[in-house]
Amino acid sequence: MNATTPRRVLVTGAASGLGEALTSTLRIRGDEVLATDRVAADGIDLVLDITSGDDWTAALGLVEERWGGLDVLVNNAGVAGGGRIELCSMDDWRWITEINLFGVVRGVQTFTPMLKAQRSGHIVNVASLAGLVHPAGMGSYNAVKAAVVAFTETCGHELAAYGIRASAVCPSYFRTNLLDSMQGQDETLARMITELVEGSDITADDIASAVLAGIEAGEDVIVPDEAARQAYFLKWADRAAYDKVMRHQAARLDALS
Repeated sequence: MNATTPRRVLVTGAASGLGEALTSTLRIRGDEVLATDRVAADGIDLVLDITSGDDWTAALGLVEERWGGLDVLVNNAGVAGGGRIELCSMDDWRWITEINLFGVVRGVQTFTPMLKAQRSGHIVNVASLAGLVHPAGMGSYNAVKAAVVAFTETCGHELAAYGIRASAVCPSYFRTNLLDSMQGQDETLARMITELVEGSDITADDIASAVLAGIEAGEDVIVPDEAARQAYFLKWADRAAYDKVMRHQAARLDALS
């Protein structure tokens, strides 16, 4: 499929933030987009709670009825969370895993038979820079986002013979409303993350444009902003320097508590 051919796309978490920006960017390109979200809102075509198998089945049925197939599945919906080891409860771990990891898995499992049958498609799973580099205080978030990256790579290998690609999206901090969903007891971490998000000069539209370019380039791991690329490169190129940065951040987190 060339860069000008309209595609049939399903986007989760499309009511706000990156999901809304992706939906707009894809439609400007000329794609047909089924915009879904957990709650009904302006611009949402289908209510889809990504933790519900029944909702995913309904989404598949609507795609079959409307289009008869799907070109791009964008698993974007997710929540923010985390906390230092002793401040992140097992309930918090279960909550973030159910949404940020199992929500992605449910979507991929639902649509894989369709994609395999048509022998084409592109799975795009929105992870985070936290899936590639792992700062202190964010153990649960790091773990589930790293799992999304690993799962996406596995999908790419497993489905390549069917003409299906899989890409993981790994942005750093950008201005979004993701923190509205943040849950956990570590208030110091929440303040630090809020400062990083609100202080970023990167917008959801910036990330969406870079993601679209990465999809069209067929990138397996889309690192859509310079800050994320620099952090990932530092880990790869100079592990000692990377560890120093991460441990300085850990010390600052403790000092602010």
